[in-house]
Amino acid sequence: MLQYDNSAFYFFCLSTISFYLIPSWYSILNRVYNAFGGLTDKDVGAVTRTSAEKKKAETLKKEQKGLAMLSSTGFLVNLLVTVIFTILFVFLVVSVANEGELNSFDPFSILEVDSNADMKTVKKAYRDKSLKYHPDKNPNNPAAEAKFMMVAKAYEALTDETARENWEKYGNPDGKQSLEVSIGLPSWLLDAENRNVVLVIYLIVMVGLIPYAVYSYYSKSSKYGEKDVMYDTYSWYHHTLGENTLIKSLPEFFAGSAEFRQRNIPKSQAEKEQIGQIMSLVRASMQKPKYNHPVLVKGNVLLHAHLLRQTDGLSNETMAALKYMLKNSAALVDAMISVCQYQDNMATASNCIEFGQYITQACWVRDSQLLQLPHFTAEEVKHVEKAKNKSNSITAYRSLPDDQKKGMATFTDEQKGDVLKCLNEVIPNVTVETKVFVDDDEDDKVYEGDLCTVRVIITRNNLNEGEKAGLVHAPRFPYPKLEAWWVMLGTREGKIVSIEKVTSPNKVVEHNIKFLAPRQGTYEFDLMVKSNAYIGLDVKMPVTMEIHDNSALPEYKIHPDDAQLDDEPTLFEEMLNANIEQDDSDSDSDDDDDDDDDDEPASKKKSQITNARKAAAKDDDDDDDDDEVEEVYEQK
Repeated sequence: MLQYDNSAFYFFCLSTISFYLIPSWYSILNRVYNAFGGLTDKDVGAVTRTSAEKKKAETLKKEQKGLAMLSSTGFLVNLLVTVIFTILFVFLVVSVANEGELNSFDPFSILEVDSNADMKTVKKAYRDKSLKYHPDKNPNNPAAEAKFMMVAKAYEALTDETARENWEKYGNPDGKQSLEVSIGLPSWLLDAENRNVVLVIYLIVMVGLIPYAVYSYYSKSSKYGEKDVMYDTYSWYHHTLGENTLIKSLPEFFAGSAEFRQRNIPKSQAEKEQIGQIMSLVRASMQKPKYNHPVLVKGNVLLHAHLLRQTDGLSNETMAALKYMLKNSAALVDAMISVCQYQDNMATASNCIEFGQYITQACWVRDSQLLQLPHFTAEEVKHVEKAKNKSNSITAYRSLPDDQKKGMATFTDEQKGDVLKCLNEVIPNVTVETKVFVDDDEDDKVYEGDLCTVRVIITRNNLNEGEKAGLVHAPRFPYPKLEAWWVMLGTREGKIVSIEKVTSPNKVVEHNIKFLAPRQGTYEFDLMVKSNAYIGLDVKMPVTMEIHDNSALPEYKIHPDDAQLDDEPTLFEEMLNANIEQDDSDSDSDDDDDDDDDDEPASKKKSQITNARKAAAKDDDDDDDDDEVEEVYEQK
């Protein structure tokens, strides 16, 4: 009968816990290492290319390095669980060392005598131990009984020559042991006194904990779709975004995302009053709200406070809520664009991309593009607009000679250097080229039905050869953001042909748009290359395609060798032909069959294949007729 084995259970627990402890300790130590020197400032996005980025860099260092990196709830919970499992692991190791097979049979250790003790000492120790652990003195004590048997075996191994020889040779005084099979569960499960406890624990684990864990995992994972955006958010965007959605409406729709519905619930009267005060500051720039729900109102107001740079009066709680919205803004704006692509609304998709630009630069629709420059405020923008060489766009301001760039009269040399560095090195200066072609085509023309390619070549002129694009310069956006470009191709009627985000940081980036050429005619498409973070750098250009009639193409002629392949039998036809030959052989004599096989011409074999194909086709027709009959019958 199989017995429960404590030592086997210990080994099983050690192996199971190791699967958690090893990666967990690696993760903990790696995080501690990164918190105190493993990560560089560049790794956490704390770059300071201009003095305007210093405050943001210092904040990122505090949040992403040092003790702040080790104070997250998830890390502390994992550390606590890991420490508990480590203590349990040590306990199991000690238990295995004392009771498991790793502790080999040592009679001297069992009798607690020195390995050089004489026989008199051994006998005295045996008498003392046997009296101490004798079953008559320890009734109903399995541990004392097992110890008594071990003492007897130890004494036998030291006094009996045969037993000593077996111990020295096999490690056991009884000689070589056969393989024993047992159950790797603790023996206390069999105790009658523990039956109720075992049953209760079993019910809690099997009926409570495991179903709850499965339910929690499923309920959480089933809420999220692509890019870790909730399905309710996609549904909300499908409901709110339309063909005529304006940019000024997007903050309210963004605030209604499912990710913010719990966090943005006003929790106190003081918070409601603060939201009201902020609304009085940003109301003039807000679109009239379509919804009056407190969650949407709070999110809409906080987002406008960021876009209008009115965040100085926010409390710690409201600022934390705003930062949470901004942290998720990139994924949610991408989700908006994917919904617009599904709805085939090119204008709304373009507005969503521009909305992402405004969020990154903390600007709004009426603000000047020059506010993206470091140290520029509305006062400096007025000086630029009143200058003789008026520049309303950032590209026009960049093209001016340095001595003609107005608005920096009150700046220090460091601040002027920041502006020039930002214009010439940091903010991208791109040129876009296009090429339309068909792969492996003999001429440059595009014919109806061809798989044509529109190649878009984006060149960053502000980078040197081999240099990579860095992080976006956005001092007012609290998180690092990588530079990327949206490439959109659509019809003049506003229908989307393709929209994709290009994230390559190289100086020259090639992006191919593939689609089937439409019918014969001349078509004009709109190509837009839009930044994911900078305002005013978008490029829009027409793409003209002349589609030719494919009947003008030379007729495709099949090579004779390829034509002969059509006459070759397939594997199915060969099997069918073999069955036909077998049927013929049953009706004819063996001698006649031999003569026929020797003299059978190739034409006869070909006719048999043809007949087999006709028979198969006839069977298909019969099946079709049967189907039609069944359909008619069903209709009747």
